[in-house]
Amino acid sequence: MKRVVTPELLDEDLGTPEEIRRTLLDLRGFNQNFGGFRSVTALLRNGVNKYRLRSLSFLDVAGGSGDVAEYVQRTLSGEGLPVRATLFDRAVSHMSGRGAGLERVAGDALRLPFASASFDMVGCNLFVHHLEPGDVVRFLNEALRVARFAVIASDLRRNLFHWAVAYAGRVTYRSRLTRNDAPASVRRAYTPAEISALAAKTAAASFEISPYYFQRFGLALWKA
Repeated sequence: MKRVVTPELLDEDLGTPEEIRRTLLDLRGFNQNFGGFRSVTALLRNGVNKYRLRSLSFLDVAGGSGDVAEYVQRTLSGEGLPVRATLFDRAVSHMSGRGAGLERVAGDALRLPFASASFDMVGCNLFVHHLEPGDVVRFLNEALRVARFAVIASDLRRNLFHWAVAYAGRVTYRSRLTRNDAPASVRRAYTPAEISALAAKTAAASFEISPYYFQRFGLALWKA
């Protein structure tokens, strides 16, 4: 299935405040029920174990509502690991959701406004598919600069089955934005092979790609 870039309405803020609210509820449901929360947490946990970290500072790029960062912080803290999560998105208005205790920073993900090695790990959920191939490499290298140990990403796998599921689900979505954006996201997503080729172009010492439920991949870039 060929990768096709179709504009996503939420990215362009092409909705009323109520439509955007409903779309964010849909996204929360996707992350809760189809692997977003669990895959990001698992990827971070793998990094914590690999580097034997006793605490974790985590930058969540394109973190939006804060649902993922809040889940990670609550889950890993419940396992005895102190977590300090920071939300990053392109506009402060995109970070008005949950996670009242999370620090919020706005800016350009391709030019992260942080010093080198500012966080133990940098990650993102459902962000990589928004970038064109050259910018995927650019973003991952920028994230590697800011991370002390690793960069992780959870995103969609592009294939016909996944697109069909996303399209069929339109009857259940709360928002017209989601009805457009869910199938569009799958069409512009990358295959694991494509992500592997892009990861190989980064400055990472090594990387791993793993499958996750539902129709997701997890990417981990290790600095050492």
